[in-house]
Amino acid sequence: MSETANTTSSKMIKNDPWFGSYADRAEVMRASEIRALFAVASRPEVVSLAGGMPYLEYMPFQELSELIAKMMVDKGDIAWQYGSAQGDPHLREDVLQIMELEGITDVQPDDVVISNGSQNALDLITRIMCNPGDVILAEAPNYVGALGVFQSFQAEVVNVQLDEHGLIPESFEQSIIEQRKLGKHVKFLYTVPNFHNPAGVTMSVERRPRILEIARKYHVLVVEDNPYGLLGFDGQTYPALRSMDSQNVVYLSSFSKIIAPGMRIAWMVAPPGIRHKLVLANEASILCPSNMSQFTISTYLDNFDWKKQINDYRGMYKERCETMDAALREYLPYCTWNKPKGGFYIWLRIPDGLDSRAMLPRAITAKVAYVAGTGFYNNGEGSDHMRLSFCYPTPDRIREGVRRLSTVMDAERETVELFGTSGNPDPDPRDPETPGPHTN
Repeated sequence: MSETANTTSSKMIKNDPWFGSYADRAEVMRASEIRALFAVASRPEVVSLAGGMPYLEYMPFQELSELIAKMMVDKGDIAWQYGSAQGDPHLREDVLQIMELEGITDVQPDDVVISNGSQNALDLITRIMCNPGDVILAEAPNYVGALGVFQSFQAEVVNVQLDEHGLIPESFEQSIIEQRKLGKHVKFLYTVPNFHNPAGVTMSVERRPRILEIARKYHVLVVEDNPYGLLGFDGQTYPALRSMDSQNVVYLSSFSKIIAPGMRIAWMVAPPGIRHKLVLANEASILCPSNMSQFTISTYLDNFDWKKQINDYRGMYKERCETMDAALREYLPYCTWNKPKGGFYIWLRIPDGLDSRAMLPRAITAKVAYVAGTGFYNNGEGSDHMRLSFCYPTPDRIREGVRRLSTVMDAERETVELFGTSGNPDPDPRDPETPGPHTN
């Protein structure tokens, strides 16, 4: 970190009259690297390969707005009122149809809890399961939002290894054994089994029963986060872990990727005891999820062919993934990546000696944005990777973004060859022209 950054940071602390009064959990909070990028990545001249935002122009907004207007006439007095902490019964019934596609057929509406997005769901499950110092096992790399939640509750995140077939069962079991030898309480495994964020890989069907067998053997809960499961490019869906084990899995999913993130509606399915605690925690945290958002989602599901809509999204995202893959082969052939079969992301390994975090300000100057790999680890790793999102930019913009990225990376490679290091080791991507502190 530069001297300027240290000075700025010190002034911020000295000017805070409440410094020293915060709870311990507030002191460990850090800004998301992705959120820090939004200000620059949203500029029209910047090609953003950073955010995992769904492309919403295919949504039938005109027709939907008319139906929502009718819903407001018929049910406005309910939609604008408080609701149940467990969520609207009609929406809880609707989500059963979605889960059927992944083999979850043994649930009833009363088994479902609605939350204000998956981030809120992760907050709730961590809130009821973890004391400070408890261990959460999580894939490495991992979803940056989950790491932020776990850190805020002062849980210790221990990495479990991934490969091209997803979570490695042997690494999962070994991590449990090692942590228990240290006297640690392993509370749950957090996994994104389908089209992983950020790695893009999918847990093989063969590994899924083995993961569950290990979890049962050591009495470790499995938290299955599945926002991308219906976005396989060729229409393939994988059996949810919850479809194989109803007693040891908490299943999370969301409408953010398959419909719209602005509604902030997700859901959880959990064993009865955990479900009861989740409802109480939801009530304590937010009283109840938004009735207006829930009614809007139900209006969409009840009146449109949502399966066709999702299929259209699959085709669109497949085309964009193919475009990015082809552009990477043309412009960045010295990088490596695993081509995903669904979802939003390519996890790009960059050449030895390059640092994705240090390179980011120069990429922003070149009018292209990505997420440095360090944001997906809790221990400083990841500088040899970057996450590229193909979901939102059009194919032409994707190709141009990769071309711009290649000019930056080519220059970085020349710098490394000449001087043996890649740029400033501690940049702040929010302001590429001003050095300063940058937190995860």
